[in-house]
Amino acid sequence: MPQPSATGQLPQEWGTLPLTVVMPTYNEADSLPRTAEAVLALGLPGLQLKVVDDASPDGTGRLADELAAGYNADRPEEAGARPRMTVLHRTGKDGLGRAYAAGMLAALDEGAEYVVQMDADGSHPPHVVPQLLGTALATGAGFVVGSRYVDGGSLDEDWGVHRKALSRFANQYARTILDTRIRDITAGFNLWRARTLRAVDLTTLGSAGYSFQVELKFLAMRRGFSGVEIPIRFEERTDGVSKMNLATQIESALVPLRLRLRHRGGSGR
Repeated sequence: MPQPSATGQLPQEWGTLPLTVVMPTYNEADSLPRTAEAVLALGLPGLQLKVVDDASPDGTGRLADELAAGYNADRPEEAGARPRMTVLHRTGKDGLGRAYAAGMLAALDEGAEYVVQMDADGSHPPHVVPQLLGTALATGAGFVVGSRYVDGGSLDEDWGVHRKALSRFANQYARTILDTRIRDITAGFNLWRARTLRAVDLTTLGSAGYSFQVELKFLAMRRGFSGVEIPIRFEERTDGVSKMNLATQIESALVPLRLRLRHRGGSGR
C-alpha cells in the first residue's frame, strides 16, 4: 500500500478520492474567505468545500455563495466533476451539531467517500487535511482526529491558563465517563469514512451543540470503528467571536452522562 510522503502530499490516486470538507458558519464573514482559500488550495482534485450557513445576519451566507460561484467558475468543464465549493443554507441558528449533521448527510448523498469536519475561523490548520486522509487510508481507521492532546499536539499560546485547563478537564471528564482511549474526544477537526457515518446514522444523534463531537466519536467506536489521532496545533481565531455559551457548556457536561446511561455495559474504545 502506498504511504503519504514526508511532506504530507498524497499519492495521486488518493488525492482524487471524493472528499468533502464540511464547514459550518455563523457570522464568519471576516474569516471565511481566507479559510476557504487555504482549503481549496490544497491540491486535492477530489476535494469539495461545503459551507453550512445558519442564516448569518452578517451576510456570511451571501458571501459564501459569491465565493462558490468564483471557485466553481475556475474548474475546467469535465463530465461528472463535482463543484469545488457548495453552500447549504439553513433557516436559522440551530446549533453546531445539527449544522454538521445536515452538511455531512448532504455530503454522503452527493457521493463523498470521506468527510472532514472543520471550523471556518482559522483554528484548524488546512494543511493537515491531506494528512488526515492519508492516515485513514494507511491505517484503515474509521475516523481520524486532529488532536491537541497527543504527542506533538498543542494549543495557541494566546489561550489563557483558565481556557487550557477547562479544555483539558472537559476531555478528561468525557473520556472517564465514556471509558475511551481517544485523548481529544472533544476535537472538532476530524475525518470520517462514509461507511462510519452511515453506520452511526447521523439522523439519530441528539446533540445540538459542541457535544456532537463527543457523541459521534463514542457511537462510532460502539459500532466497532477504530479512531486514530494525529497531532495538530490549534490556533486562536483572529476574527469574530466564539459561539460557546453557558447552554452549550451545560449540554457538553450532560451528554457524556446520558450516553453512558443509554449504553450501559460497553465502552467507547
